[in-house]
Amino acid sequence: MSAAPEPVAAADGLVRVYPAAQPTGGGLVWMHGGGFAHGDLDMPESDAVARGLAARGTTVVSVDYRLAAVGGSDNRYPAASDDVLRAWEWTRDNAERWGVDRLAIGGASAGANLAAGATLRLIAAERALPELVVLAYPTLLAVQPAPGLALRAALDAHPEHDRFGTDVVRTMYENYLGTSVIGAPIAAVPALASAAELAQFPPVLMINSEIDELSVSGEVFAATLRSAGRPIDLVVEPGTDHGHLNRPELPGADASIGRIADRLDALTASAPTAS
Repeated sequence: MSAAPEPVAAADGLVRVYPAAQPTGGGLVWMHGGGFAHGDLDMPESDAVARGLAARGTTVVSVDYRLAAVGGSDNRYPAASDDVLRAWEWTRDNAERWGVDRLAIGGASAGANLAAGATLRLIAAERALPELVVLAYPTLLAVQPAPGLALRAALDAHPEHDRFGTDVVRTMYENYLGTSVIGAPIAAVPALASAAELAQFPPVLMINSEIDELSVSGEVFAATLRSAGRPIDLVVEPGTDHGHLNRPELPGADASIGRIADRLDALTASAPTAS
């Protein structure tokens, strides 16, 4: 595996581009997590993921979206979503410069929410869609159903991983929205989307952590995608809890990066060749 070139800032600082070491033609617009209020481009979930994928042949555009200040009034929805859409359009406009001809979008946790929500906004606006949506342990519901018995037992056995109860998640979304979660748009709470609203949604790769209450929201979204007849691959990464891409020293992070890289490789391999 070749070392990728060093990343460069672009789009007036909105994005950091990680050029592929040996470009395959694939590109990924990527958003880190952090509950919509925390995180940056230097955290492993952003930087290590982007470097890992770039070393495997995918050019990654990591987005420095605006964060919703906790307890303040700055950067409420749709500020971060608008930033993602701007980064998406910038990447499409500059794709040839970076050798990209097949473009995906994705993110982790709240970043996965932003990726799914931006895709819903692109569908509504009848704009060009990603070839693939990558959702790593996404949060997609502001009000989550209770976990199933097996997950509840796992959380009880590992209380250090039981961090995303109903009140915690609702508060996170209220801060992101700046208001009640009641009546929130589907672009902010993507798992509220109906099958009809997902009828044009691109193929999805979802990687959930094994012990993570937020996986319930991912499962709801996956079920609706299936009912809409949309392609969805849902994988549970063994031995992981929420945020495992932020812990590159553990095997689950590298395994998930490998899964994403393999799927992006398959995407570029399926691209039509010029005749």
